[in-house]
Amino acid sequence: MISAQNGLGSEEIIAEHTRGQVVRGTTFMSGTKHSDTHVQYELDTATWLGPFEPRQTPGAVVREAAELMSASGLKAEALPDARPAQWSKLIFNASVNGVSALTGLPHSPHFSDECDFTSLGHLLHELIDEGKRVAAAAGISLHEDPWAMNKIGAMTNHPPSMLYDVRRRLQTEVDFLSGAIAREAQRYGVPAPLHTMVYRLIKGKEAAWAFQDENRAVS
Repeated sequence: MISAQNGLGSEEIIAEHTRGQVVRGTTFMSGTKHSDTHVQYELDTATWLGPFEPRQTPGAVVREAAELMSASGLKAEALPDARPAQWSKLIFNASVNGVSALTGLPHSPHFSDECDFTSLGHLLHELIDEGKRVAAAAGISLHEDPWAMNKIGAMTNHPPSMLYDVRRRLQTEVDFLSGAIAREAQRYGVPAPLHTMVYRLIKGKEAAWAFQDENRAVS
């Protein structure tokens, strides 16, 4: 089983439900679904794959999975350790998805703009730097620079997955994104006030939907 879900924790959930091999994965490629037969490909980048350490997944299994993906026309790279890549995507994704969900903006040039005092890029930079400090405390040396990833993505005007959920009032993946960074920060004893704030605000937004639905049902 290959997990390429956003954030931290999906491999552990998969491992609870299977005795087979588990491959740690993360992907930066993205697309916008226009219909069941039309997906607009936004970023043509590699999916990074590596062993799931608790299962001691053999490197040969990881390489075979990467080769199968590459043979299909997608890009994939087998790594001896995928955690640095996973954390790079986590920090990028938690920052972008959280701000997008709270502002309603797609991943647009606003996210990398730091020209004025009110520019949203300042907040993105601070969130990313905070995530880097948590990664360092966890002993992770990042595979890619999340700020550089943000600048690339900001040129696409792509609606992130959490914005999709918020627009449809669905449960978000924030527990695995800013929530994961906040929990890891607490675990390693480093401050992460910005990601903790984003996490709690989005959980509050989810609670508001349930509150509004309950009150409509009563009235």
